[in-house]
Amino acid sequence: MSGICGAPTPGHACYMAAMTPTIVVCGHGPGISDAVARRFGKAGFAVALVARNGERLAAAARTLSGAGITAKPFPCDLGSPESVRSLIREVRASLGPISVLHWNAYSARAGDLTTASTEELLASFNVSVLGLVTGVQEALPDLKQQKGAVLVTGGALAYFNPRMEAMASQWNLMGLSIEKAAQLKTVGLLHQRLAREGVYVGEVVVGGTVKGTAFDSGHGGLEASDIAERFWDIYQRRTEPSVNFP
Repeated sequence: MSGICGAPTPGHACYMAAMTPTIVVCGHGPGISDAVARRFGKAGFAVALVARNGERLAAAARTLSGAGITAKPFPCDLGSPESVRSLIREVRASLGPISVLHWNAYSARAGDLTTASTEELLASFNVSVLGLVTGVQEALPDLKQQKGAVLVTGGALAYFNPRMEAMASQWNLMGLSIEKAAQLKTVGLLHQRLAREGVYVGEVVVGGTVKGTAFDSGHGGLEASDIAERFWDIYQRRTEPSVNFP
């Protein structure tokens, strides 16, 4: 791992990190992202948990550590490019080279496009597209060296479909629909571009409500652990740019 750490020797932090792959879980919460952290953690990955709320992250890291998973919290505004760049550098210094970047972050602002402010619209794009691309760029030396992966949580609202447009309009999720559509295209482009570098980019498009998440009003039908398993599957296969769940 001399390209990242110099020439580490046994006992050096970078030497130890070189033996343990690291996944950065961006947009950590109680649903899909936590399940992904657990799935990859149980497979031997060190886990960097990333979101705005430092206290919640610290609690989640303690819970994962109690399950035998190496996990550390990294509070960050994922809609700020400079913060994302700093985040990647901090994770690398703490846990070693990054093998997987999992982008689960989103913004649910700009619910009604007829009244949304410019700031709300920009926030949606900044989190789901600008933040993602910035994270990929900053982690790319690691990802190329590790033959790593970028895994993105998508949503069915991204699809051009009258039913999806009606749902987004009725539920005040128009901004989320736009950001997921832009993200879907971004994933496809990155998949094509980074394949030649040995880096896999793929997305799981979730078509339903996940139990225990902010969108679950008591009728969620999807298990986060099943979605995490789908992420593990596409990570292992490294072929599809996008798959649907269920």
